[in-house]
Amino acid sequence: MITLKGNTVYLRALEPEDLEFIYHIENDELIWEVSNTQTPYSKFLIRQYLENAHQDIYEAKQLRLAICINDSREAIGLIDLFDFDPKNQRAGIGIVIQNEADRGKGFGKEALGLLIDYAFMQLQLHQLYANIGSNNTASSTLFSTFGFQKIGVKKDWILCHNQFHDEDLYQLINTKK
Repeated sequence: MITLKGNTVYLRALEPEDLEFIYHIENDELIWEVSNTQTPYSKFLIRQYLENAHQDIYEAKQLRLAICINDSREAIGLIDLFDFDPKNQRAGIGIVIQNEADRGKGFGKEALGLLIDYAFMQLQLHQLYANIGSNNTASSTLFSTFGFQKIGVKKDWILCHNQFHDEDLYQLINTKK
């Protein structure tokens, strides 16, 4: 699919072979704070999820894609649309690059740009939103690069290591419609 292919990365549907990759991401406690996860996932549950990953976004209300470097099938991250609301033409968007060594190289930026274009051009969405921890400057900078604007702060929203942290709400309106 040309729409989801960039200069250095492409986005693809999840495959059964992604089981181990997703298992490691979902069970990485360092990512739990940004993914709003509190308990580990079993391989059984992830396998079931992958078996249903064929559902279309209108049925599942979400779309999760693997981020891959061009010329490779191996995933380096995940990007998703969630809380898909076709009536109000909006969805949440989230991204994670698994290995720290792959971060800061532009892979996430290119993947985010591809999914924003897909959401606005193919799905005809009016707006996207992102929930970003107030202390996550890398994500704030990334989303702001694409014109996402901080529209609010959810005070003491996330409890992490016995401390409450704020979460910022970012929004991008499709002005090209």
